[in-house]
Amino acid sequence: MDVARLTSSLVRIKSENPPGKTTDVVEFIGEFLDSLGMKRRIIPHPGGRDNIITTEPDPQILLCGHVDVVPAIPDDWTHDPYGGEIVDGYVWGRGATDMKGGCAALLVACRDLIESGVEPKVQFAFVCDEETGGPYGVRSLLAKNLLLPRDCLIAEPTPPASPAVGQKGLYRIDLSFRGEPGHSSLYPVVGKSAVMAAFDLLGHLREVHARPFPVSEDLQPLVDEAARVFYEIFGIEGGDDIVTRVMFNPGRIEGGEKANIVAEQCRMELDIRVPWGCPLDDLRRSIAGHAPDADIHELDVAEPSLTHPDTRLVRTICREVERVYGKATPLFQWAASDAKYLRIAGFDAVEYGPGEIPTLHGVDERVSVVQLGKAVDVYRGVIRGYMG
Repeated sequence: MDVARLTSSLVRIKSENPPGKTTDVVEFIGEFLDSLGMKRRIIPHPGGRDNIITTEPDPQILLCGHVDVVPAIPDDWTHDPYGGEIVDGYVWGRGATDMKGGCAALLVACRDLIESGVEPKVQFAFVCDEETGGPYGVRSLLAKNLLLPRDCLIAEPTPPASPAVGQKGLYRIDLSFRGEPGHSSLYPVVGKSAVMAAFDLLGHLREVHARPFPVSEDLQPLVDEAARVFYEIFGIEGGDDIVTRVMFNPGRIEGGEKANIVAEQCRMELDIRVPWGCPLDDLRRSIAGHAPDADIHELDVAEPSLTHPDTRLVRTICREVERVYGKATPLFQWAASDAKYLRIAGFDAVEYGPGEIPTLHGVDERVSVVQLGKAVDVYRGVIRGYMG
C-alpha cells in the first residue's frame, strides 16, 4: 500500500473529536505495525480514546502523531469528508492534512526501511486527543512514563521547507464575572455590570496586544520565516506581529439576565497565545488585576517552547528537507500542539509534515500526493540519521 492509499484508508476511519473515539483507527494502525513485525501496545481510556505505542528496544527517536480529527459537516465539501478519495493529485477528506497524511508517511517510511533490510531505531506514538488538549493522549503517556525523553519528530503539517522548531505559549482560561444587579435605567450610577467587567478586561488585552515582545538576534530568522509563510500561504501582512505579540480570542461569552437588569453574571472563555519574552506569571497577574471580581479557572497553560536550531534533531531534519526540497528554513509556530508537553517533559521536539495548510480544519481539507511522497523521503532520511 503506497502512502496515498494508506492516507485514504486512515481518512475513511472516522475519529472525530469530540467525541474522541479512536478505537478503530488505532486498531488499523496496530495491524499495520504487526505486518512490520513491530511490537506494540494499545493504551485505552474511557469512551474509546485509545493510543498506540511501539515497544521495540533501544529507540533513538520518537515518531509521533495524533489520529483524532476535528468534526466535519459535509454540506459544502466537494468530496465526502470521510470518503478518502484520491482525485486530481490529492487525497481529500477530514484529517488528510491534520494529520493522517503525516501519520501515514511516518509508517510508510519505516516500512520502506524495514523492507530494505535495515532495523529502524524508532518508537511510534499515535495519540487520541491532540485536538482537545491531550489529557488522554500525550499527557497521559508522559504521566505513566510510557514515553521517555528523547528527540521527537511530530508529523504535524508544516510548509514544505519549514520545520517548526518552537511555538508560542498558551493561556486558556474560563472566567466567571460577578456583578451587582440594579435597574438598567440607573446604570452606571447604580449597579455593577458583570458584562461590562468582561468588556473592560478585553480592553486591557487590546492594550497588551499592542506591545511587541522582540526575540533575541539569533532567533529573529525564525520570526522572519514565520512572517514570510503567513504572507505566502495566507496573504497576511505583518506576520511577525502574530509571533511577537500577545494574541487573544474571547471564543465564547454569555451573561446577563434581561435587558432592563444590570448584569449579575457573565462567563467568558478566553484563548491567549503568549510570545517569547512575555512572562506568563506577569500576564496572569495582569489579567487577575483587571478582573478582580472574576473567578478564573485555568484550562490549559504552557510557556512558549523552543528546540534550538543548533540541536541534532533540527540539524538532521533540516539536512533531509534541504536534500528533498533544495532549502530548509525553520520557523516559529503560531499555534500549539503536543510539542509543548513533550518539551516540558525534556524532549527535543520538531514538527514537520505534509499538508495543504489553508485547508486545515476547513472545508475540502486535502493533502497533495506529491507532498506525501516527499515527506516519506524526508522521514526515511531522518530515521537513517538516528540508526548509528
